[in-house]
Amino acid sequence: MYEWKQALLTPDDNMASAIRVLNKEALRIALVVDEKGRLLGTITDGDIRRALLQHLGLESKVTMVMHTKPTVASIEDSRETILSMMKNKGLLQVPILDARGRVVGLETLHHLIDDIKYDNPVFLMAGGFGKRLRPLTDDIPKPLLKVGNKPILQTIMERAISSGFHNFFISTHYKAEMVRDYFGNGERWGVSIQYIHEKEPLGTAGALGLLPDTLPDLPILMMNGDLLTDVNFEHLLKFHNEQGGVATLCVREYDFQVPYGVIESDGMQVTSIVEKPVHSFFVNAGIYVLEREVPAIIKGRGYLDMPQFFEECIAQGKGVNMYPLHEYWLDIGRVEDYQRAQDEIRDLE
Repeated sequence: MYEWKQALLTPDDNMASAIRVLNKEALRIALVVDEKGRLLGTITDGDIRRALLQHLGLESKVTMVMHTKPTVASIEDSRETILSMMKNKGLLQVPILDARGRVVGLETLHHLIDDIKYDNPVFLMAGGFGKRLRPLTDDIPKPLLKVGNKPILQTIMERAISSGFHNFFISTHYKAEMVRDYFGNGERWGVSIQYIHEKEPLGTAGALGLLPDTLPDLPILMMNGDLLTDVNFEHLLKFHNEQGGVATLCVREYDFQVPYGVIESDGMQVTSIVEKPVHSFFVNAGIYVLEREVPAIIKGRGYLDMPQFFEECIAQGKGVNMYPLHEYWLDIGRVEDYQRAQDEIRDLE
């Protein structure tokens, strides 16, 4: 078992503290205990994201978001018993309790099963012109711009590899040969890389229609090739599988402050004046999980952007879910973003 005491929280701790615990290496759960060490509840990544969807702030107490009836194991249970329980219930971790309900350990699936591999295709979009980054992209495609000591796309791919993914597809258009020359067939990283070339730009979704018909019958992880993030791809995939639907898109909360006093009225009568209100919106973060059927739906359509595709899915009653990110995320779309990334990459390494 891992050093479970790193996962402990008190009822007075807040969501920000829970996120710090969840982001620690190998820990995917926070355990809320009383002063005697008795388990009061658990908090997982999913609990945090559901709270964010309700616009609960990071200062909210963990008692507002914790699961009060988690699955637990006894200190007397064998490794085989715990593993069977976790597999049957689709759990990634289980708190271990003594006869008095006190936490004495924490077992995780990764600890019980080493070297987990995911055969899901990973589709990385690397064909854009990077116009907003000129002149940096005059002679090199944006995904090959170095952040720290390696290209942006390499950082993205290596994070997916570290999570157990090995089946990669890269879409190319602008300076495609440079991308191919750098990454090759993936042998350097011990993975498979195939290339999807767009003869003409196909938008943020159109290239999906060029994926081969031989893909495994598994959801596809798709991501723009100009993002810097430490999102946990395993958590994202698990969320998609649990929610169902044709697609899951990652979203970020974006705050917009109106620079004036906003007037609220009833007819010609002023009812209130709100000075410089802040409005919160969820915006597309450029990371998706798509069902295996999606490439066949898009095949042959030509240019298609992802928002249009999702609108069509929604109109047809196909489930499109959103996965709110609390992890680090940066869209390297402008020169100032690129400069910021150089300063922040060290925190992700």
